[in-house]
Amino acid sequence: MKLVFEKGADGRHLSVLPPCDVPAFTPEDNMRRSVKPRLPHMSETEISRHYTQMAGRTHGVNDGFYPLGSCTMKYNPKVNEEAAALPGFKKIHPLQPLSTVQGALEVLWNAERLLCEITGMDAMTFEPAAGAHGEFTGLLLIKAYHVHRGDEKRTKIIVPDSAHGTNPASAAMCGYQVVSIPSREDGCVDLDQLRQAVGEDTAGLMLTNPNTVGLFDKNILEITEIVHQAGGLCYYDGANLNAVMGIVRPGDMGFDVVHLNLHKTFSTPHGGGGPGSGPVGCKEFLAQFLPGSRPVKDEAGNLSFGVEERSIGKVKQFYGNFLVVVKALSYILTLGREGIPAAAENAVLNANYMRVKLSDVYEMAYDEICMHEFVMSLEHLKHENGVTAMDIAKSLLDYGIHPPTMYFPLIVHEALMVEPTETESRETLDEAIEVFHKIYQEALDNPQSLHSAPHNTPIGRPDEVTAARKPVLRYSWEDEG
Repeated sequence: MKLVFEKGADGRHLSVLPPCDVPAFTPEDNMRRSVKPRLPHMSETEISRHYTQMAGRTHGVNDGFYPLGSCTMKYNPKVNEEAAALPGFKKIHPLQPLSTVQGALEVLWNAERLLCEITGMDAMTFEPAAGAHGEFTGLLLIKAYHVHRGDEKRTKIIVPDSAHGTNPASAAMCGYQVVSIPSREDGCVDLDQLRQAVGEDTAGLMLTNPNTVGLFDKNILEITEIVHQAGGLCYYDGANLNAVMGIVRPGDMGFDVVHLNLHKTFSTPHGGGGPGSGPVGCKEFLAQFLPGSRPVKDEAGNLSFGVEERSIGKVKQFYGNFLVVVKALSYILTLGREGIPAAAENAVLNANYMRVKLSDVYEMAYDEICMHEFVMSLEHLKHENGVTAMDIAKSLLDYGIHPPTMYFPLIVHEALMVEPTETESRETLDEAIEVFHKIYQEALDNPQSLHSAPHNTPIGRPDEVTAARKPVLRYSWEDEG
């Protein structure tokens, strides 16, 4: 398939705008480009066909099964999109007088209270643009808390070795030293190692529960207590909240700060369908440090923005990705108090159904009741037949199934992490289970065929190492050499 820059011809165009009926304005010369941008000259037909062809090469939840572990790639109800497309939401401007956007402020006000109820927090900001941005913001709250108390010797953040990769990265960005603690054989936090790691220099702990191998840590109350006794705070990575929402709350587990992925748990577009949203909630004693502005309501019911006295400052322009919040609020109000925990229960049920059905041939890293996801290890198959986790994942593409997460978490060798989510039917799960079995048998009978998979996709197996190390990020015109 040609790139858009390789299509069209000089002089070809389309007319989409009427003639300008106001005086033209051009920037001063020092603000203008010296060379016109080299954009392709195309007709509307060519443009439409180009992007339609590109859309046909993508794979999303509308196309087929998408069991990407720890990402909750579930179906997004279209009513949420309709709500966000209402003119009163999509056509407003962030600099409008607040008296003209009271409905939008009401969305933020209600969303904050409902999400605080779900998480057990007392206050929340919607500024962070996505999950990792939320981690960064939450750690800044922890840092501000210690600095405000004059306790600046706390320079370390404890992170389990099963954590999402963004956890240590976010801690490092905030200037913290990352202390990694190993997991036990059961996939949970090693309490003895945690006790040895905490001390007067501990600023906090970053933890996901259920964790990255899909298990709910049965010692979670003891874990947070150990950190609190050392003077640190506890941060909850909300990436896996989909498994427990409406059933247990991070605030009740002893966490002081939490970030949420509205684009995962609360059914708003994810990845290429973005943007994301990573609101951060906290306990009352940390609310004074929250970034930017939060809606406050006066006695007459009018909403405005208030700024906390000791705020860490804004972390994003204006008030975050507002329309994503609209979609999440629509989702929460649609499901209600009964539907939220039911969604979590179905996610857990689907994961365990697949885990049990596949355990007859696939080796489970932790063969016990899981939460929303489970991890398989292809280490034995690799040693015996030379078939890797990558081979299995690529083979799934030939059956119209998006591959699960590969080689993560790092504590499981040749890992495949599967999260079926609650929106998939039993028929879909059975079809996927059958495909997994077929591929496993092929790995035993004809392993060579899996090494070259996929065979039926527009692009075969690319050289991913070279693509990662030597990415081509800019189109080179022929006359540039």
